[in-house]
Amino acid sequence: MSITSKTSRRALLLGSAGLVGGALAAPLPASAAGDGHGLRIVDRNENGGRLQYYRFATDAIAWDPAVNVLLPDGYHWSGKRYPVLYLLHGGNADFRTFHMQDNIINLTAGKEIIVVMPDASTGWYCNPVGSNTGPRNWETFHIGQLLPWIESNFRTFPEYNGRAVAGFSMGGFGALKYTAKYYGHFCSVSSHSGPASLRRDFGLVVHWANATSAALDLGGATVYGAPFWDEARVSADNPVQRIGSYHNKRIFLAAGTSPDPVNWFDSVNETQVLAGQREFRAELGRAGIPHEWHEVPGGHYFRHELFVHDLNGMLGRLRRAG
Repeated sequence: MSITSKTSRRALLLGSAGLVGGALAAPLPASAAGDGHGLRIVDRNENGGRLQYYRFATDAIAWDPAVNVLLPDGYHWSGKRYPVLYLLHGGNADFRTFHMQDNIINLTAGKEIIVVMPDASTGWYCNPVGSNTGPRNWETFHIGQLLPWIESNFRTFPEYNGRAVAGFSMGGFGALKYTAKYYGHFCSVSSHSGPASLRRDFGLVVHWANATSAALDLGGATVYGAPFWDEARVSADNPVQRIGSYHNKRIFLAAGTSPDPVNWFDSVNETQVLAGQREFRAELGRAGIPHEWHEVPGGHYFRHELFVHDLNGMLGRLRRAG
């Protein structure tokens, strides 16, 4: 669940971020974005292209997290406002993963949407029960700070029909979680190989979240508490326990059906993902909530062709640029 690909975090960190400038009006001056909403820009790269990078100081996170913002073609001169997709990476990855590994620039070419790709470490899109490495309040950073910062600095539609959220693996869980907990924020949610059930199989996903966050983000502390869970937090974050919160939303789910012959760990991940998504889909069906789902051959990886299909569906649900 926490491993998104065969590219290492170190390799991702060594790569260069995408670059551009962007903000409130066209044409856009360099370094147009500013501080605010609890965020102070400590590094940036804006060069007038589609992809731009910002790093922030924030009280929510002990180190300085970053974000890549991918603008649509023509953003700088169009004067239009655009819908926004918040695209969430999996564990043991970072804000550059979709750019460096998944060719996000070409996957979104010609699409009138802003794509926001933030850091999340392996924090499971949560404010954890505890941390031995300083603040790691990823939920606060994403929802309380970054989302309003984006809407203050770019030409967006700051409304329900102007926002979608999607993610892969841990990020797919984060997308489902944020959509349920913040009902009025996102009109479309997509989970690509993301877990949708925390308590099944004796809480296997909660154990994974605790173990991976302890090892890679929290210095031995956990997201949900160990050996005893914070049960209220688990229930609040568990998609299958929040079915009523998915009414009136576009829902897209994808999972692999075949073991990975090379990577045993990824096979275990996708087996649990598939089972959890089936449980979630059954609950959606019982509640009469429409949803689109795909079960396709293969293991635990981000499927580009399904993302493009999903993106077209998002654009059909979101407010059109204009």
